[in-house]
Amino acid sequence: MSDLPDSDVPALRLRALNSDPVRADGDYVLLWLTSARRSSHNFALDRAVEWCWQLGKPLLVFEALRCGYRWASDRLHAFVIQGMRDNARAFDRPSVSYYPYLEPEPGAGKGLLQALGERACVAVVDEFPCFFLPRMHQAAAERLDVRLESVDTNGLVPLRAPEKVFARAYDFRRWLHKELAPHLEQVPREHPFQGANWPDAPELPATLLARWPRAFPADDPDAAIDLGALPIDHDVAPVAETPGGPVAGEERLAWFLEHGLPRYADDRNQPQQEVASGLSPYLHFGHVGAHHVFAAIVEREGWSPDRLEPGGKGQREGWWRMSREAESFLDELITWREVGYNMTAQRDDYANYGSLPEWARTTLEQHAADRREHVYTLEDFERARTHDPLWNAAQTQLVREGKIHNYLRMLWGKKVFEWSRTPQAALDVLIELNNKYALDGRNPNSYSGIFWCLGRYDRAWGPERPVYGKIRYMSSENTARKVRVKDYVAQYTPRQQASLFQG
Repeated sequence: MSDLPDSDVPALRLRALNSDPVRADGDYVLLWLTSARRSSHNFALDRAVEWCWQLGKPLLVFEALRCGYRWASDRLHAFVIQGMRDNARAFDRPSVSYYPYLEPEPGAGKGLLQALGERACVAVVDEFPCFFLPRMHQAAAERLDVRLESVDTNGLVPLRAPEKVFARAYDFRRWLHKELAPHLEQVPREHPFQGANWPDAPELPATLLARWPRAFPADDPDAAIDLGALPIDHDVAPVAETPGGPVAGEERLAWFLEHGLPRYADDRNQPQQEVASGLSPYLHFGHVGAHHVFAAIVEREGWSPDRLEPGGKGQREGWWRMSREAESFLDELITWREVGYNMTAQRDDYANYGSLPEWARTTLEQHAADRREHVYTLEDFERARTHDPLWNAAQTQLVREGKIHNYLRMLWGKKVFEWSRTPQAALDVLIELNNKYALDGRNPNSYSGIFWCLGRYDRAWGPERPVYGKIRYMSSENTARKVRVKDYVAQYTPRQQASLFQG
């Protein structure tokens, strides 16, 4: 079987990872969820459904969670497992079989995907340009003897649409103003199973399930799971206030549209105001898709593409012809989020010091020997044991809640750079702390934010300063003058440390 189905998935978003054939005599179409862990607004799911229609076969949805990845913890596992429970309900259909798998020890899942592939007609996986996933997908393609397709469902812009890496968000925004409009018309389906009448999904072999048991019974997605039995970091606890999963993501989106977005343009930088969308973890794990969030904004604004300002030149406001708050949020959702995906999709060294702009590396090297007033170890940083109450508060919020307020995250990163012996050491600390504790860590946006602190997506600034050189400078004192932080510091630091900002 070599005919490919007619596809509504844009060609730029679709790649074959191997040259193996489609087998029409297989039992099912295999969809492997690794980063777009949701049942709608998902181009990878749309592509798998197209194959089901083409071949007249049911769908097997496979969602696994390894335990041997770096920074595996109760926090990250709990968030993903909550999504698995939601997905078990969403995929509960006669012609769909949902198979969740939790690896009990590193390497225990080896061979499982290959075993599923032996009975598959074709396999589809969701592309992600960061962390260990690209290597995992390519390794799987080499082991499977059936066609494996990778589908990009990361953002509004296909990863391969830009032909270069953008050095500044402004340049990327200018490109968006010229190139984005056609991509807005290409959207994944909200109801991908509408009209589905394929054969009932077959049962998985008992021998396979005996070796690789389901994470929970098919008829009991709420069954208890003992995270303590898994060889992961139990010191990084789940965040009860931020449950994972598409259901929680939908609820957060609804909250933001009603309560956060109306104040977003004016108050998003205020740490003491709950205005931020809070969607970043759900976008990272694919529990909510960027197309879905964009569609919700469009509906709120009563907007259509014919309202776009012609001849946009990279301006932050006015191109969309939406409300101020909507345009401010869309600049974060599209410009700043997707410029990071542009980097990680095209440069393998996105997490290395050498990926910084040449001007930044030059000024950093010129000031590498400058005296640091304070130098802290990774343990000092992790335990919030610095002289600065506001920095300690931000780090404490990260440890407790898996996030730092957006504006303070920039200050947090700048100070780690200022208080580390070298820029390279600072990057190591920032990557470790962010990826270990942040629910949205290990994402292209994580690396955008971390490397921005040392000059990525920025320009040279004056006056030239010790340690910073021409890198943009930030201080806790200036931050406290610009935004209200007294209550924030009191909430996240011991009382005796909060005195600096009590005025």
